[in-house]
Amino acid sequence: MRSHKLPTHALQNLFERHNEWLMIHRSGETFSLQNHELELEIKPTKTLLSFLENKGYQTWRVADLQIEDEAVSLDLTRNFTTEKTTIRLIPRTKAEELREAVEIVRLERANEIAAVLVSEAQGLKAQRVELNKENGRFAQIIAKNRKGDHVAVLSDVSGSLTPEILLSSAILWLTKLQRRKKDPAKEIWIIAEKKKSKKLRKLHACLSKTWKNNIKIKELSKTSSNKKGDGGAKLTARKGLRIYDLWRYKPPKLQAKADVRLSETAKEIIKLAADETDHIFSRNGETLRYLGLPFFRVRATPDDERAWFGIEKPRYVLNEDSIEDLGALIEDLKKYRRFDSPNKQHAYYQTAPEAWLEAILRRDITQLDTNLILSPIFNQFRTSRDKIDLLALRKDGRLVIIELKVSADREMIFQAVDYWRKIELQRRKGILNDARLFGDLDIADKPAIVYLAAPTSGFHRDFTFLAKTISRKVEIFRFDLAEDWREKLKVIGRNRIV
Repeated sequence: MRSHKLPTHALQNLFERHNEWLMIHRSGETFSLQNHELELEIKPTKTLLSFLENKGYQTWRVADLQIEDEAVSLDLTRNFTTEKTTIRLIPRTKAEELREAVEIVRLERANEIAAVLVSEAQGLKAQRVELNKENGRFAQIIAKNRKGDHVAVLSDVSGSLTPEILLSSAILWLTKLQRRKKDPAKEIWIIAEKKKSKKLRKLHACLSKTWKNNIKIKELSKTSSNKKGDGGAKLTARKGLRIYDLWRYKPPKLQAKADVRLSETAKEIIKLAADETDHIFSRNGETLRYLGLPFFRVRATPDDERAWFGIEKPRYVLNEDSIEDLGALIEDLKKYRRFDSPNKQHAYYQTAPEAWLEAILRRDITQLDTNLILSPIFNQFRTSRDKIDLLALRKDGRLVIIELKVSADREMIFQAVDYWRKIELQRRKGILNDARLFGDLDIADKPAIVYLAAPTSGFHRDFTFLAKTISRKVEIFRFDLAEDWREKLKVIGRNRIV
């Protein structure tokens, strides 16, 4: 069907009638849009659709469209049809109707994956295809091979799940299936697209031998090999990596800020609450934090220096008219962001608890372990993507990665392992020693260690079980903190878990 014959004017009218739309990708990923963020350009021989999404502003050619009950299905192409995608646009209605629409798309995606699985994996038959009951973000497929053995298959159909979530979910689901008396599954496959499968393979390399054998990573890729040029899909088995394979990758370079001198403005603000305020350098300036909570920012240019303050939007430019407001903000922080706050439901008390714990340890890391020396300049190298809380050196020269939690997070152990492999790669390549993170002290030529610290309630109920799936080559310690850590940090338990 030619573009100029499509009901594009009806689509334009539909966009104008509804202010809010939900865009659902074929992968199951969703994105909310205002109607002014959808732009339809109708030309004699083609129609272009532009919209805003996570990857930025996108423009596609409309190859086909269907409108049913005000819901729009669009087949889109670009780059001379080398790129193809399908999206659905649904007017924002009741939450229940939206959930149903999203669930339908995700179930369709799950069935597509099952179809690829059957066609690509010889002798495999899909017996059950469904979404996981908890949140419907996973495709859960049970298949049977020629030997009669059952294989579990897991895949993200929401486009939003991290490798850590996928891996922990696969382990827990397979464990449940292995305990069944009837038709237990022997292994599980995680199906993911190229970018995510790369990250999964690196995490998979850090598992114990048993779990490496139980979990297989399969890469799902698009193909257009048939004569019609229609996009198909290909499933490729990815060979498992060993831990020493991880050290062959090229590590990212540490990018330190050239000028790490604190601005005069920041120095003056710190004086207002010196014991509670620390600073972090970024590429464009510096951020001041009150017990871990960012409240003041300075951005310097060759000719000027500007400062803003505020906890959330709106933030205010610091000038003669706003200086009193800054003083009032700091007084409120002193009042509410403290262990004996008069209102523990206040946002200043509740917000960023892990950063609060980090700030306490940054002032005195020996509260966690008397053998530790904190890197005085590591935060100069931190970027928005870095999630490693603290980097320290033991007195014997061993590098220590410190990960902090306050609330239970099931993926904590795999997040820590991912940080470990990144830091360990930089250590092995000599990057960390070259950066002189610890001044004149050298980092020992031994693998880094991981410290996981949290109040006892901050460790998920599955933590111990998931920790047992990690290779013994990754050395991890658990530190249990007393629940009143805001008042006084006290270690009540320390154990090596891996």
